[in-house]
Amino acid sequence: EQTEQPNKLYKLLTTKEFETQMEGVVLLPDQCKSSPPQLTSIDIAQIFEIFVLRLHDCNEEVKQKALEVLALMVSLLRDALHPVLVSRVPIITHNVNSKNLEIYAA
Repeated sequence: EQTEQPNKLYKLLTTKEFETQMEGVVLLPDQCKSSPPQLTSIDIAQIFEIFVLRLHDCNEEVKQKALEVLALMVSLLRDALHPVLVSRVPIITHNVNSKNLEIYAA
């Protein structure tokens, strides 16, 4: 079961359908809340690599939700995210400069 949840998240986040991507984005903080020790290991690095792609998503709803989830994940996982988050600052900064007000607010 410990590997089942990260595998499910990976599949949801890598699909081409935006509804399924959104489902994966929404599921990620729930997984972080329910079992942080599992996700503070190597799994968080692997999942985060895929999750960050949603910050570049062409669908603005997915991108906005991913930014909102990222803020929640930072507060949930704190130091466990440090190794993967620092290298993603340019992606986050790019979204802060968005002309879309919802993305900018997220």
